Amino acid sequence: MRVFIGMETSGVLRRAFAAAGHDVLSCDLLPAQEDVLPILGVKSICTQNMYQAHIVGEVFEVLDNLWGKGWWPDLAIFHPECTYHTVSAAWAFKDPDYVRYPLVGYHQRVKPGTLVGAARRAARDRDTEFVKRIWALKIERMAIENPVGTLSTFFMKPTQVVQPWWFGDDASKGTCLWLRGLMPLRPTTPIAGRMEEWPRGSGIMKERWSNQTPSGQNKLTPSDDRWARRSDTFPNFGAAMVQQWAA
Repeated sequence: MRVFIGMETSGVLRRAFAAAGHDVLSCDLLPAQEDVLPILGVKSICTQNMYQAHIVGEVFEVLDNLWGKGWWPDLAIFHPECTYHTVSAAWAFKDPDYVRYPLVGYHQRVKPGTLVGAARRAARDRDTEFVKRIWALKIERMAIENPVGTLSTFFMKPTQVVQPWWFGDDASKGTCLWLRGLMPLRPTTPIAGRMEEWPRGSGIMKERWSNQTPSGQNKLTPSDDRWARRSDTFPNFGAAMVQQWAA
């Protein structure tokens, strides 16, 4: 099967599909995180002994080039940008209120480079149109993956919402899947989380997984590559895609 992984740098899905014997390419504006393979240009990917590669480029341009070379995916999985669709920063879609929050405009200090108000709404709309372009591609078997967020409102309701712990990954991350020509994923080896009292002293116990603090927040500390680590596909989740969508 020819498999295309759009907007992936981790190589998790590319390697998983390749290990199962599929002809698989991943693509992103950034190079692959691992350097097991050289970063190959579009002109050199269609050799007989090349069964997997990462292509640096814009996804629609890359697909156009592949079509021109006679390569088109039987299955494609896309991970579009989620920054402007996450619910955790929903406050930033509002216009600043300098009367209520003098000088700052918001209930918290805005980090340099963070889009807010009209600019953030425009970025959200731009990214939504990008997802609609993906959905319009003539690919019979397609999955679009994104964390729970506003795409459900501005694109359409997802086919299903899954959790990595359904598949044996010790993590919680509500993940939306929009599917075409594919069956919803079935849980494989669900694992239970640990029980934490939250709020402290309340006597209320909440289930948490290894990537969560007792309050339910993500444990990753702020860093330059935090966005990349949070976007990596969990390995057992990826294995379930291979087993159930490309068997």
